[in-house]
Amino acid sequence: MNNLEVENTSGEPNAPKDLKVINNSDSITFDDALSRIKFGRINYILIILAGTVLTAFLLETLGISYVIPVAECDLHLSTREKGMLSAVGFVGVIVSSHLWGFLADTMGRRKVIAPTLCLTFIATTFSSFATNFWSITMLRFLAGFLVSGSSATIYAYLGEFHNNRNRSRAIMGASFIFGIGCLLLPGIAYIVINQEWQLMIPFLRVVYRPWRLFLVVCSLPGLLSGLALYWLPESPKFDLHQGKQQQTIHTLQWMHHNNSGKKVSPLPISTIVSDEDDKQFEERRAVLTNAKGFRATMRLVWEQTAPLFRKPYLKTALIVCFLHFGTYFTSHGMYMFFPEILDKMVETYAAGISNVTLCSVVYKQGSKMMVETDVMNTTVEHECKQTLDVTTYELSFILEVIYAMGFALIGVIINVVGKLAIMVVVFLVCGISSALIAFVNVPLLSMWLYMILVMSGFSGSVVNAVIVDSFPTNLRAMAVCIALMFGRLGGVLGANMLGLMLDTHCEWTFAISGFVLLLCTILSFFIPNINTCERKRKPKV
Repeated sequence: MNNLEVENTSGEPNAPKDLKVINNSDSITFDDALSRIKFGRINYILIILAGTVLTAFLLETLGISYVIPVAECDLHLSTREKGMLSAVGFVGVIVSSHLWGFLADTMGRRKVIAPTLCLTFIATTFSSFATNFWSITMLRFLAGFLVSGSSATIYAYLGEFHNNRNRSRAIMGASFIFGIGCLLLPGIAYIVINQEWQLMIPFLRVVYRPWRLFLVVCSLPGLLSGLALYWLPESPKFDLHQGKQQQTIHTLQWMHHNNSGKKVSPLPISTIVSDEDDKQFEERRAVLTNAKGFRATMRLVWEQTAPLFRKPYLKTALIVCFLHFGTYFTSHGMYMFFPEILDKMVETYAAGISNVTLCSVVYKQGSKMMVETDVMNTTVEHECKQTLDVTTYELSFILEVIYAMGFALIGVIINVVGKLAIMVVVFLVCGISSALIAFVNVPLLSMWLYMILVMSGFSGSVVNAVIVDSFPTNLRAMAVCIALMFGRLGGVLGANMLGLMLDTHCEWTFAISGFVLLLCTILSFFIPNINTCERKRKPKV
């Protein structure tokens, strides 16, 4: 197809536009301008970059789960402190989400994403030199605070380089790259952590071990992505809304030149005109920019949020917020202790013990934490580990492969079986698995039940799809933001619950998780019009 042709998505025969026709009307909308640019190299670079940024977010927030079991002695961590450390990154994400959204809408997408990724690498590097619980906790909070800027903005940046027809295609491509990137976590952990070298740094009083290097390596994809973004332009859509017509046209011509070849003629565009959505966005941005003072800004945020919690959206908003809370409470909260608990179960199974529950293993390991009490002080002596069992990494890798394949499968069948059926199956199966973990006395089966439990994360993407279908355009982004905030809060509470209760009330931790997931199963049936969403999306004939 000619580079200046517009693909027809209405089902009618294609109607190519030659150069002469376009020249008669070179004032076009932004979406039409993007439609005249060939989908090519720049689009693929943006998709890969967006997927890498999302992967960087995963490595920064969940990589700590592999550090906790092997940094226990270096940082003198109790189980309670492990729970706090595993969750503090998400606390940083929660606290900063609205800030980065505000800055991205006023300063620019790239101006938020690139610096925050580079600053995250610096914060993570400093955290690798931490010598105690409080220093690493503060630095991990800072890393979470900063990396939130990229995760909250990268979808907007990617989407604004694509027209309406290709936008979903691009986002799904970035999600696929992210799914592949998830496999990096256990792979990097195995290669880096499972070493026994150490480096003394006397002037810092630090023994630099592999787990410290692991933190830095996990942050490298974010640094490379941040540096790569300085080569790319600002979102042309954002520039347009800032009144930078010439810069917008220059970016579009740059994309056209790189996608089509060096000898191609420039696009005949003199003016980009605003469509209805552009005008609404510009009005909202003008109000946001003119808000003076803290009270005015807070009032504006409230006016954008309050409609979600009023009729007719109140019921749907409350349900999807709780569904995200339950999803993150189990999938992220429980995952933070996943490598440590899995490693204990693998050791038990390898020792030939075939009749013991997961909680019995946890209690036995916890009892080793305090073995000697001196009159003058308390001495904690227990086996310090620098490595994890190879089987732990193998099972973790299997989990990530299942996740990648599962997301791909859900994308294929979601329009066939419906969102309700997928959510009910995921919540129900994972909830039952959580309830059984505390009572099953076969170590291998317990490990697989634990893996099924953390697979509750499958429901997160489906809940987001429900939100997109259930809320109008002007409330959709805020609805996703609020629901994800409740989800991340659930991840924080889930991780801290394990830290507080695992050593003393192990059975209750899994019972609570199972109850939350079963409650999510029931609430899924009460989402208004969930069975008619797909019919609403189909065009009327």
